[in-house]
This record gives sequence, C-alpha cells and structure tokens, in this order.
Amino acid sequence: MPITKSALIRYQVLDKCFRNTGRNYFIEDLVDEINKVLQEIDPNCSVKKRQVIEDINFMESSEGFSIDLQRVRDGKRVFYRYSDPSFSINNLPLKQEELDKIKAAIDILSRFEGMPQFDWVYEVIPIVQHKLGLARKTDKPIVSFDFNRDLKGLEHFGLLFNSILNEVVLRVEYKPYISDQSYQLIFHPYYLKEYNNRWFVIGLNQEQQNPFWVLALDRIVSIESTSLSYLNCDTDWEEYYYDVIGVTRPTGVEPIEIKLLFSPERSPYVISKPLHMSQKVKYIDDMLEVRIKVVPNKELMALLLSFCPHVQVLEPLFIRNEFVNILNQSLNMHEMK
Repeated sequence: MPITKSALIRYQVLDKCFRNTGRNYFIEDLVDEINKVLQEIDPNCSVKKRQVIEDINFMESSEGFSIDLQRVRDGKRVFYRYSDPSFSINNLPLKQEELDKIKAAIDILSRFEGMPQFDWVYEVIPIVQHKLGLARKTDKPIVSFDFNRDLKGLEHFGLLFNSILNEVVLRVEYKPYISDQSYQLIFHPYYLKEYNNRWFVIGLNQEQQNPFWVLALDRIVSIESTSLSYLNCDTDWEEYYYDVIGVTRPTGVEPIEIKLLFSPERSPYVISKPLHMSQKVKYIDDMLEVRIKVVPNKELMALLLSFCPHVQVLEPLFIRNEFVNILNQSLNMHEMK
C-alpha cells in the first residue's frame, strides 16, 4: 500500500496523539486533530471517522508500522494510546525495501563525481551510509552514465550555476572554434543546457544586446564576477527550446515540418529513441516515414547526417538540398588525391 503525502500527515498526527499521556483521545478527537492540520494546508481538505479508523488499522498492520495500540474503555467510549508512551513511528528502523531504494539513490548520486555543483554529495554520502549501515559490499560499478568527467570547461559549471542563481554579471574571456583569438564580453547568464555530452550557457551579451547568446563551456578561457547590475530575462527556456534540437535557435526562424525516410535496419532505433518529441511515424512498405516539427539549425543537420546511409530527407526541398550538398562535399574530399 503506497503512502501518500496526505496519509503520511494523518499518520504523524495520530502518532503524536497516541504518545500524549496527558490527554485521552477518542475517535472524534482524533478526527478533529487531523482536520485541524489538514485544513491549515488546504481549507478544502478533511477526513471522516471511517478514514481515521482505516488509518489506525493500517498503522497496526505489518504493512504499516506494526504499532502496539491500547484501546482504553471510558464508560461507553474508547480512547487510544500507545502501550509504550516512548514509542513513535519516527523511531522505527527502515524497512529493507526502503533501504534498497536509498542504496540505489546513493549509487546514482555517486556517479556525479567531478561535477563542481555536486561536491556536497561526497560529504553527505559517507554520513548517510554510516548512519544507516549502507556501506557498499563491493566497489565495482554497476551503472554507468554517458558522462565525461575530464570534459574541458566543467570547472566553470559551479560558478555559472551560482551566478544564475544569485543574479551575478560576469566578465568572460571566450575563444570561438573558428578563431585563434579570444575576446571578452560582459555576460548575464540565464540558463545552462547540456547537449551531446557538452555543456552550454545561454545569456545576455551586453555589448551585442543579445539575450540568447550561447557559450560552450569548453571554449571559455576565464570567468570573473563583477558588481554590475544584473538584467533579468523573462524567457521560459523550456518553451524556448521546445522545438529546437541542440542549443542554437536562428533568429526569426519558425519551426517547420521535416519528412524523413528510414531504412528497415535503422527504423527500430528511431522508434525507440525519437529524434524529437514532435515525432510522428508510419510505415510505408518496409520503410519508416518520420515527421518532426523543429527549427532548422546546424544541430539538426548533424543529427540527420549521423544516420547516413540509412536516411533520406524527403521534405522540405531546401533541407534536402543542403543535406545532399554536404554529402557531395564529403564525397569530393574522399576522392581527392
């Protein structure tokens, strides 16, 4: 029986009443006490006598907390209290199922080693393991994430994360891929985004007055905080990137429908791992037709090229032509002597 948030609140109120030896709680009193707490959270929330009786039965069961509860008769009525006033459901040891879930969570958190914003994990994990007796039986890893802890630029993540959180303006020295020279900019960071195992930060380039400036963390030479006034941005970044593959969204370009055709060899992969959340598919003979509605950008083209030779770009024509031109350029390079 799963314990909901509302049920947990009711159990905590009952636990407090059962431990109170200074007052006798009859069933009506227990209902009143629970409703006082629930209505402080939600004025429209309340329970009836039947629900409280069911809660008591659950707390007494082995599926619940196995409490030892006395029913003391007072005339024609009965009040409730623990046989042992020092008992509390909050002092019970964790069940094996709960311990297993905590151990699994610790194993997952342990995989974030090297990420600056997760340094606190390595202080907390040993304490939790010691307190709960969860020391690992083996040091051999049993799960792996597609994460490169040696990735250049990760040393900037913590500062960028905190600068967004605390609204700090930064002075950034940045070296683009296409240039041997770096440049400096005053940058108001707004959003961190990961794509293709690389991290990017999006924010306002103050000189260009562009609030959608994208910086790759591995191309940042240095960062320092400034005392300049932070300019907020009200962009909903989840919505901004909803119809975008990757991190670049060309200015003024709207999403378009792109129609693709995949070979039978690649079709199962595309179905199990959609290219985009807008993906719609149907089979044409043994080929898979895929439609996605996205903003055309360089990341889209790179994704499509990664499926060669198992994909055909059918529509629109300008995307098809660009795709073919890139393939021809690659072919020409291979034919060069």
